[in-house]
Amino acid sequence: MSFFENKTLIITGASRGIGRALALDLAARGTGLVLSARHEPGLQEVAALCRKQGARAEYVAGSAADADVAERLVLRGNDLGGFYGFVHAAGVLAPGPSAWELPEPRFGEVMDAAVKAAYQLARFSYPPLLRLGRGLAVFFGSGAAAKPLPGTAAYCAAKAAEEHYMRQLAAETEVVTAFVYRPGIVETLMQEQGRTAEGGQARAVRSAFGPWKEQGMLATPEASAAGLVSLLKRPATELHGNTFDYRSL
Repeated sequence: MSFFENKTLIITGASRGIGRALALDLAARGTGLVLSARHEPGLQEVAALCRKQGARAEYVAGSAADADVAERLVLRGNDLGGFYGFVHAAGVLAPGPSAWELPEPRFGEVMDAAVKAAYQLARFSYPPLLRLGRGLAVFFGSGAAAKPLPGTAAYCAAKAAEEHYMRQLAAETEVVTAFVYRPGIVETLMQEQGRTAEGGQARAVRSAFGPWKEQGMLATPEASAAGLVSLLKRPATELHGNTFDYRSL
């Protein structure tokens, strides 16, 4: 039996991009899935594709930053059996405006997607996982957590907070294996948004994002997801509390 069989994982951001690619990869390996995103039609499609591969797959539409959504995700995971934790792949970029220009609702959306959702997922997942004596908590990080890029202030701050939140969890218990996965520079909706950014720092954002595509530096969502799957095969002691980058695997 492989690591992936008879386990159920929550995947956020599962309606598109890396989250979608990861769901399909894990479904093919026999992992049960509870899919999360705000875009319900996309979730329905991915869940159907996972089931076609023989996987147990459910979904909960809505933001995992909302307590009721996060709680329902965990309850669905328990209902499917073999609940093992989560992969938090959701994120919002909101590129273009200067740090002081970003409207409050948009700033909140970025923080909710990364930081508050991370908290809610841990809040509801950790108690049952600790009782079972095992589990997994994967957080999607970014080089943006350590390096500022004009026009992405909220995203950089959110990723820094999310990565440190993982370190706190890892320091407080070793029962649940917690680590950060930086997925690399991947051709997703975020990249499109960066190449077409508007606002006070739009020129800086476009000058960073544009060349990545022009120079063929973008990975596919499938390749980045495969990098994470390869990490999951490693012993928990190698993963716990650490940060891994797709580009250095």
